[in-house]
Amino acid sequence: MSAHEPTETHRGRTLDPWYSSYATRTKGLTVSEVRALFAVASRPEVVSLAGGSPFVEALPAELIRQAFDRMMLEHGPEALQYGGGQGIPQLREKILELVAIEGVTGVSPDDIVTTTGSQHALDLVTKLFIDPGDVILCESPSYVGALGTFKSYEAAIDHIEMDDEGLDPRALERAIREHRAAGRTVKFLYTIPNFNNPTGVTMSAERRREILEICVREHVLILEDNPYGLLYFDEPAPDSIRAMDAEHVVYLGSFSKILSPGVRVGFVIAPHAIREKLILAVESSILSPSTFNQWLVTEYLSASDWRAQIDTYRGIYAERCTTMMDALDEHLPQLSWTRPNGGFFTWVQLPDSLDSKQMLPRATSELVAYTPGTGFYADGRGRNEMRLSFCLPTPERIRLGVRRLANVINGELELIETFGGAVAGGPSARRGTEQAPSDLV
Repeated sequence: MSAHEPTETHRGRTLDPWYSSYATRTKGLTVSEVRALFAVASRPEVVSLAGGSPFVEALPAELIRQAFDRMMLEHGPEALQYGGGQGIPQLREKILELVAIEGVTGVSPDDIVTTTGSQHALDLVTKLFIDPGDVILCESPSYVGALGTFKSYEAAIDHIEMDDEGLDPRALERAIREHRAAGRTVKFLYTIPNFNNPTGVTMSAERRREILEICVREHVLILEDNPYGLLYFDEPAPDSIRAMDAEHVVYLGSFSKILSPGVRVGFVIAPHAIREKLILAVESSILSPSTFNQWLVTEYLSASDWRAQIDTYRGIYAERCTTMMDALDEHLPQLSWTRPNGGFFTWVQLPDSLDSKQMLPRATSELVAYTPGTGFYADGRGRNEMRLSFCLPTPERIRLGVRRLANVINGELELIETFGGAVAGGPSARRGTEQAPSDLV
């Protein structure tokens, strides 16, 4: 091993004897800030406004038990056996009902590939398309799990500006042209248009049309991730981008938010050529998604009123979102934040003088947790931003958590006012493609 080669001992840790044997792409495998928070946030005395776990307590366990019993009675040997790389056709038939609600029609079961959650789908698509140095365009900020996947394949990640209508089409068009002028290859645009993670913003119908037109003209694939689309509060989100175009959009869906993340079932709807490659990628990596879990979800969808269950989730999340908005209005009126119409999250803008990452130890010591904004950028921005989640805590816990958070933020601001200076520098305003430091995501 070269004396100049970085080792774990340089950071005061035990030397990994296999360090020099790892593939270079493993440098992109880092611990996300959301995962790093898990141990602290899961302590019962801490009010966690950090995670994105659904409130599965609202799902009647009896429905799952009944689905399990039917599965074992009617499909036991099949459920316990290997399956095909595309997934069982019975589940793919049921998925058609799900996506039709969001305007995705004219689809057959053959157009769908079942995956082990949509995170698996993200990995598959990235594996198919990305060579080291290829550019992936995504929202600013973007889903931390996607950023981790993109980095693991050594992609260059470029964040495109957003506003309250979603991704900025002019910024997207400009970024594509700048990258190509510099000789870089733009492979796809990754977007969560409905109740975005982490911002909660929903892309307007007009923006969806504009972005699709740009990507079709520039021959840039759109990777549309839609885990939250059915979890609207009052009015449904506009039809998906995939509803407008079947050939330039790869659509990702998941049962993690509308049923349970524990079942680990997601799906991809893709153009024919891409779909065939996806099936091969599934078979070469995991042989097939879990046949057992696919049959369990199929039986649940076939015999239960899953639409009513989603309505129940909507009502719960709408109440909790309203509670959080009211608590922020009461305790932190000097700040600004997004006001989502669905999903799990709001995005809070702090004064430039505050650093949400440096402030987190004080917050957890005062028994409240949030997710610092830096984890949702690939280039180190977001230090004066944070994501708050309202999906899991009860309304009472949300009010308590926001009150504790206000004490932390106001205490930090008082220190700055008393002693002068800033807790940390504000975010960079520059859009960039460089990788994030390894401790950020």
